[in-house]
Amino acid sequence: MGKRPSVVAHRGSSESSPEHTLAAYRRAIEVGADGLECDVRLTADGHLVCVHDRRIERTSNGRGVLSTMSLQELEAFDWGSWKNPWSDLDEDAELPDPDMSTVLTLDKLLATVRDAGRPVELAIETKHPTRYAGLVERRLIETLARYGWSQPKLGTESPVRVMSFSWLSLRRMRTMAPGLRTVLLMDRVPLRFRDGSLPTGVSYAGPSLEIVTAHPEYVDRAHKHGHQVHVWTVNADADVRHCREIGVDAIISDRPEAVMRILGEEVSR
Repeated sequence: MGKRPSVVAHRGSSESSPEHTLAAYRRAIEVGADGLECDVRLTADGHLVCVHDRRIERTSNGRGVLSTMSLQELEAFDWGSWKNPWSDLDEDAELPDPDMSTVLTLDKLLATVRDAGRPVELAIETKHPTRYAGLVERRLIETLARYGWSQPKLGTESPVRVMSFSWLSLRRMRTMAPGLRTVLLMDRVPLRFRDGSLPTGVSYAGPSLEIVTAHPEYVDRAHKHGHQVHVWTVNADADVRHCREIGVDAIISDRPEAVMRILGEEVSR
């Protein structure tokens, strides 16, 4: 077998902790995940926050469209108890851990990656369509620039890569930050790219698990064009083993600890 696929924690260790919370990402770092994955959306007052859905009902106790709210408004909601409910009946009960209940800004996640004490990659997905269009990418580059990660120096690579289902979003990134790696996410492979090629300037392929399960030959085709293949979202043990067998380069999973254990078992055989 070739090199072990890298293990990327999807929205953090989101099987065990509330997705996109600081607790979920710290857990992923603790268990040794190679990388972290997050989605970003822009608040009404221009902050990037790590939230998947357009509306906030599923992962908070608030209601409404995220892009119409300020960061302060979002910080007033509980982003964790939907996953790990705690009792509010006991007056002596401890308050929920802020790391598990507070909306997470991209800036705080970047600081966590910087301070991890070891190399950790970060895959950031821009969510489209959005009312703010290209402002999302501009804010993303401005935020990365504060960490020196938007324009990597010659001979170095940013720990960040940007993912999107939107070709337009990746094109904007290539124009504004040509040194950043990009990943085209796909829930189906467009006919023109079934040979393993990708749009000009896109670094990696990001097919769904369903694609590589139905068409495992796609991985070799992409490799022949010089592209890595990063597959989402791989949780079942059998699917992890299959991805390893067909040679994918990165496994994006809600269960990074379990994936690493399975891959370790494969190597030790």
